[in-house]
Amino acid sequence: MKIGAHIYLWTERWSDSEVGLLDRARGLGLDAIELSVGLDVHFSAALTRRTAEANGLMLLVGPGGAWPDGADLSDDDPVNRRRALEFHQGIVDQTAELGAVAYAGALYGRPGKVLKRRPPPDEQSRTAEGLHALAEYAQRAGVKIVLEPMSRFRSHVVNTPRQMLNLVNTAAHPNLHILLDTYHLVTEVRDFAADIRAVGDRLWGLHACENDRGVPGGGLIPWPAVFGALPATKCAYVGFEGYNTGLGDFGWRRGIFQNVCPDGDAFVRQAIAFTRQHLK
Repeated sequence: MKIGAHIYLWTERWSDSEVGLLDRARGLGLDAIELSVGLDVHFSAALTRRTAEANGLMLLVGPGGAWPDGADLSDDDPVNRRRALEFHQGIVDQTAELGAVAYAGALYGRPGKVLKRRPPPDEQSRTAEGLHALAEYAQRAGVKIVLEPMSRFRSHVVNTPRQMLNLVNTAAHPNLHILLDTYHLVTEVRDFAADIRAVGDRLWGLHACENDRGVPGGGLIPWPAVFGALPATKCAYVGFEGYNTGLGDFGWRRGIFQNVCPDGDAFVRQAIAFTRQHLK
């Protein structure tokens, strides 16, 4: 099981000046780093790749930066769905250039977009069609597509593991995988173990965060049940995702209004110790 962390525990935006973080990550005992990219994130993929490889770090990529206006694979407008597919395909190309193993996130919709309506009958089928095309494109590039359900406060399209599995099955492509985030699950499921096992072989990764998005342990997440269910799946990765609340207003602008991560290094040390204890 590889253990990783998101760059947002330390920095708001990836750039060439941040590559020293990869050396620090290796020193903290991490196996992987998650990068966020987008239209407003500019850096040398070659430099990041060389530095990651020199430190033996696996890279993952997510779309945490700026998106094109309207881009959304689940949108009513086919123009916006096409715009989203082209945007995601561009990130797949960047992911391959980085030598990263996966492009991961709420790629089925647009994070933060919540339509408070009953979904139209074709929303799932058109979303699945876009995901199938993206998975096929990524497979040719050697990149996994890993989809993460989000809570009702971040998306209306997919909120639970079983809904995610249903969408993946509808999209019907072997290059579609699932990552579950305990921060999102805590508002959406009652039996963590049952829902994790239900995803089964499709589960590739887990974001281990507490219910307040702080370091795992001491909150509401039933960790013995969570980690106890993982052997029934093909989960190969546990990551820590949060926002640095000691970095100016960054955490607050991302919706974290408590000081849950004033120090990324301390967060990771505590999270790794907690996770390894449970993985035993």
